[in-house]
Amino acid sequence: MSATIEKSSSPERKSPERKSSKRATSSGATSSGATSSRDAPSKEASSAGSFILTKEYHRFEEFCEACRRERYIGLCYGPAGVGKTLAARHYSKRDLIERHANDRFHYSRDSMPPVPPEAADCHTVFYTAPVANTPRVVKEGLYDTRMALERIGGLAEADQKKSDGGASFANRCKLANRCKLVLVDEADRLKTPSLEEIRDQYDKGDFGLVLIGMPGIEKRLSRYPQLYSRVGFAHAFRPLSVEEMKFVLARRPEALGHGAEDFADVEATATIARITGGNFRLLDRLLRQAKRIMEINRLKHLTREVVEAARECLVIGPS
Repeated sequence: MSATIEKSSSPERKSPERKSSKRATSSGATSSGATSSRDAPSKEASSAGSFILTKEYHRFEEFCEACRRERYIGLCYGPAGVGKTLAARHYSKRDLIERHANDRFHYSRDSMPPVPPEAADCHTVFYTAPVANTPRVVKEGLYDTRMALERIGGLAEADQKKSDGGASFANRCKLANRCKLVLVDEADRLKTPSLEEIRDQYDKGDFGLVLIGMPGIEKRLSRYPQLYSRVGFAHAFRPLSVEEMKFVLARRPEALGHGAEDFADVEATATIARITGGNFRLLDRLLRQAKRIMEINRLKHLTREVVEAARECLVIGPS
């Protein structure tokens, strides 16, 4: 006899524990899936506990290193949700810089806490193009993010030098032109005058530049020969492959609150790969819903029926 998977909890009764189920019925439920924020630390990244280094990230890292080394302009494009923003934030250590840059507003000049040593190795700026962008807005935004990198990197570098009994606040904030690469996310939003402002800063500065956007951005920029002629590299950010999907699932057992052996169901893994199509954002939302359904039904193992039930609670298009 088949069991029914409940998708929403009821205050009057709870479904008994089932180790397997053959059929999923539909009932009203509110999606609890979350998407990542652009300016705040990503919810998807924090849910994983730590960033997962996939093959696609290593390809993106090599691409950024080439742009930084050669001081070229690079184009990175890919479908929404494949992990472009997460990869760029991780590569630039944006969360680390952002967190300690905010400390300047909570501490006095002489009581600022030490900055982690890894901040001294930060040489990349991460900037998200705003929806309403003008040349002045872009110029000020890039300046603020570059100054945050300079100050926090300088603090971390000076904190490592204790031979003089500690550096003064002024010396700790000394600028050293440490910005070697600028990553501009949501570059599709940039209008022609704003693109010209970025090109002008690129020409005057000694840094590489990466514009991150949706597929088609390379065709749009080809209409601006002064900028497009400076493009040296292009990188297509691809969705996760089936092998990478298994790799990610094996390292995210905490998303469902169980051990890695719960992902041994090959059928469930194949269903997840089919529904998400390798899209990291959809994968995160699907796992959140699957966890919710497993808690409601007191299930201990992830099955194909649970994944299908979670998929019906989400608006993710046809699979």
